[in-house]
Amino acid sequence: MNGILDFLKNLGAARVGAMGAVALGLMGFFVYVILRMSQPNMSLLFSDLTLEDSAQVVKELERRQVKFQLRNDGGQIYVPQEQVARVRMQLAEGGLPRGGGVGYELFDKGDALSSTSFVQNINQLRALEGELSRTIRGIERVQSARVHLVMPERPLFSRERVEPSASIVLRMRGGLEPPQIRAIRHLVASAVRGLSPQRVSIVDEGGRLLADGAGDAAGMAGSSIDERRISQEKRLREQVESIIASVVGPGRARVQVTADMDFNRITQTSDDFDPERRVVRSTQTREEQSNSAEGRENQVTVGNELPGANNTAGQGNNTREASKKTEETVNYEIARTQRTEVIEGGRVKRVSVAVLVDGLYARDAQGNVNYQPRPAEELERIGALVRSSIGFDQRRGDQVEIVNLRFAEAPQLAGAEGPKPWWMVYEITKEDIRYAIELGVLLIVSILVLLFVVRPLLRRIVAPEEVRQAALPAGGHSGSGHSGAAGAGAGGGHEGGEAGGSGLPSAAAPPLAPGMENATMKMIEMAQLKGELHSASLAKVGELVEKNPHETVAIIRQWLHDAEPK
Repeated sequence: MNGILDFLKNLGAARVGAMGAVALGLMGFFVYVILRMSQPNMSLLFSDLTLEDSAQVVKELERRQVKFQLRNDGGQIYVPQEQVARVRMQLAEGGLPRGGGVGYELFDKGDALSSTSFVQNINQLRALEGELSRTIRGIERVQSARVHLVMPERPLFSRERVEPSASIVLRMRGGLEPPQIRAIRHLVASAVRGLSPQRVSIVDEGGRLLADGAGDAAGMAGSSIDERRISQEKRLREQVESIIASVVGPGRARVQVTADMDFNRITQTSDDFDPERRVVRSTQTREEQSNSAEGRENQVTVGNELPGANNTAGQGNNTREASKKTEETVNYEIARTQRTEVIEGGRVKRVSVAVLVDGLYARDAQGNVNYQPRPAEELERIGALVRSSIGFDQRRGDQVEIVNLRFAEAPQLAGAEGPKPWWMVYEITKEDIRYAIELGVLLIVSILVLLFVVRPLLRRIVAPEEVRQAALPAGGHSGSGHSGAAGAGAGGGHEGGEAGGSGLPSAAAPPLAPGMENATMKMIEMAQLKGELHSASLAKVGELVEKNPHETVAIIRQWLHDAEPK
């Protein structure tokens, strides 16, 4: 303890304080580095959360004592990477996140006995809107959705019925295709009773109208016409590009297709009669037969009524009549063929295809890339493939143009690409790269602190003490004279090995023990170091005197004035 106290006293209060400050700084720095390196790698748990969902998720994580970080104003929550899957399953069990709305779980905790019919209807509408929002968010490119339903009640004693309507606000990643918009309209219309797709309005987050819900069938037909034409052109273009890419390579051909289509709906009805083909439709036969006999014997006359008249006078004059009539009616039907044809809109009237094909590239002996146009025979074969893929019909005026021109960007030839980077081989993610960069920065800062802060401070604090401790044995052995080992070492340093401090030859000097020889060498080195320091100090003082003569004279006068006895 005495040695330690003496050492601290020799250092002085300033040096002890500096050493303490350096020690505390280093300790804090390395504690920070250790804590930063031991911190778990955080991974994204949920993103694009509403404030309500974020609050619920944070509350659940705190209850489960899971470390988390909030970023992007609470819209993103990060947890340790190894706990992401487990935490997601646990939160999904509790129905989190809800997506900013409620679904049919609204009725799980409700009291049906104390609720009025109005409250039940409102809750049912809220639940239906929440479920539709969740379903729409499941569509690709849809980030969030909000659904509003209008379900009008039919008034009493009213024959008119007001149709329901719906409005949807979407927040998207990019843009939606027309088929996706149409699918959303039909999805909502199928989930709500009595709702037609024409009564569903869709608006994006920028206020642009994606679908009109005014119920105008003509407007729907107009938008459908454009969609069908674009879809037809896209289908033909993809067919042509796929078949050309297999010949010239991917990305080495550009195809544009223009389709002229007829969207008129035509209904045709025709009747064909064949007089040579008669068919008996019906037959009607009518037959009549009658018999009659006439005579005078039964005739009533005046003579017959007289007394004594001869009643047998006309017995031989009786006549008999008989008639028979047959009538037949045959109805014939002429052969008739009735045909009704309905031609739907969307017929292709004319197709025009423009194909731009790049040429051939090859490297010469010097490694330069040379361009060569494609042969005419190859272009003709490509044109034949294009005409076959689009269903070319010369009678309707289809056109196919194949042009060979050099593209602005040359392709990457085989062998030009080097080996894959190491990050592609090992499939390193962005999080891994970010974590490695953080560790590298901490390592570089640590090395810089050790080299430029710790090392100079330690040298300034410890080096003078080492010099003092090493110089003490030399003074003790030399006594009051100056011809001891130190003087010998100094003299030997300037004169080589001619003689020691006592003037005796070096051969007459007694041999030294290994420990004493090492101590002597150290003292010699320290003496040389002292001499160099003194000479450097004197040279520095000389330079200062030469540069500032007036200040030097003033300082010397001050020293002389202070040295005079008072």
